[in-house]
Amino acid sequence: MKTFLDCIPCFMNQALKAGRFATEDEKTLKELLAVTGEMVREISFDMTPPEIGDRIYKEVRRLTGVDDPFLNVKKENIQEALALYPEAERIVENSPDRLMAAIRMAIAGNIIDHGVNRNFDIHAMVEQCMQQDFAICDFSAFNEKLERTSFVLYIGDNAGESVFDRLLIQALAKPVIYVVREVPVINDVTMDDALFSGIGGEAEIISSGSTAPGTLLDRCNKRFLDLFHSADLIISKGQGNYEALSGKGENIFFMLRAKCPVIASHLGVEVDDIVLKNG
Repeated sequence: MKTFLDCIPCFMNQALKAGRFATEDEKTLKELLAVTGEMVREISFDMTPPEIGDRIYKEVRRLTGVDDPFLNVKKENIQEALALYPEAERIVENSPDRLMAAIRMAIAGNIIDHGVNRNFDIHAMVEQCMQQDFAICDFSAFNEKLERTSFVLYIGDNAGESVFDRLLIQALAKPVIYVVREVPVINDVTMDDALFSGIGGEAEIISSGSTAPGTLLDRCNKRFLDLFHSADLIISKGQGNYEALSGKGENIFFMLRAKCPVIASHLGVEVDDIVLKNG
């Protein structure tokens, strides 16, 4: 997915938000915005938003000296999700269609997004996602792929969301390899975050090698790429992964909540719609 003009204010907002989590020094924050502004002048609209995000968050780390500005926020999000987990598990177990309920629950967790400048309420979102109609729902195709596949490659998104991913991993009833970011970027899930969320008890965890807020294939490691090209079923969570992987294969199923107008438009849905999209 290419970058659009409407993405540019978002890049500036993301830089400032991440910078403020890392430092209160206004000179540093001003320099970060200046660097981001110069970066915006040079970018090509053929680049994906995660490619530009990768550059921005490298500058956040360089200028502030803080490798994981969202560390404490991620811990809070995970703890809040873990507190909800028993109730979420009960809802899925008591559902007439456990797999669909688990998909809905995993998408509900996708609201925990600090890359989008919006407030969220996990409790309310869980309730809403269990009732909300899908704007796009390729569930039949998903089920067909799931029946034939020997394993599922599951590309995670944010740290708090990974707690709810556990429910879907269980419902898949197939071996799962769970993919995390190589380094901290926004509140995306890293190896440490996934272990804290309890994913280690449900799936094998690997890094994609990508340092961007999305799975950029030209920046991923060989192990991930071998799995990506051999997997019959890939679950891609969240907007950043959609931006990076849309159009990259018919074996990919995107699960997300459309939280920004640009992505909603690209998908042909409305903001706040939920999506299970093939390819």
